[in-house]
Amino acid sequence: MRIHPTAIIEDGARLGADCIIHAHALITRHSVLGNGVVVHPFAVIGGDPQDLGFKTETESGVVIGDRTVLREHVTVNRATKPGTATTIGADCFLMATSHVAHDGQVGDRVILANQVLLAGHVHVGERAFIGGGAGIHQFCRIGESAMIGGLTRLTRDVPPYTMTAERDELVGLNAIGLRRRGFSATTIAEIRRAFHAVCRTVGNPRELAAAALASGDYPSPETQRFLAFFATGKRGFVRAHAAGDDGES
Repeated sequence: MRIHPTAIIEDGARLGADCIIHAHALITRHSVLGNGVVVHPFAVIGGDPQDLGFKTETESGVVIGDRTVLREHVTVNRATKPGTATTIGADCFLMATSHVAHDGQVGDRVILANQVLLAGHVHVGERAFIGGGAGIHQFCRIGESAMIGGLTRLTRDVPPYTMTAERDELVGLNAIGLRRRGFSATTIAEIRRAFHAVCRTVGNPRELAAAALASGDYPSPETQRFLAFFATGKRGFVRAHAAGDDGES
């Protein structure tokens, strides 16, 4: 473990093996860091949530997964309820000045580019990428392997394996990302069919996804995760402004 001069680690914080805490970083007593976590200068991990109703005596926390890197001025706020934690998964990369608000849940291998802002209770699935300057509304969900363009404004849920840009605009399927992840051509073709059945068809996405699941035409677990995403959540879903391709380039 390496702790640089002027870093502040409060009594009660827990750090795993081989962590690197750079100068002027603050790790509060509410923080749990896994093995190999790197925290760069002026990052604040485990600070109080930006919630006017929050009571500072609440025993909540932040949990950071193994090998995650938090660059300069990153802030991760602790949760609002006793016994709960804002969580960042393993092998994530949070670039400079990105922010994860209270009660957020970020999966493994997620990348947040510079100045990404996640509001409270946002859930981000594994291997998602969120471009620089994107702002995500509270309680939004971003599915696994989704790609969010830079400066995007999100107020709705983003299904797994898709690409979104601008203001809640569904661009298409993240087919290139799925190939890079190692999905087979057969699985990608099945996901594409499900994508068109739900996201390129007029109707209620929840009902369309439920009907697709019930049909038995989509047996792969990857496609079933895509369809199951539409059954939950508190917000609506991003939609295409006009019919287009499936994200191939």
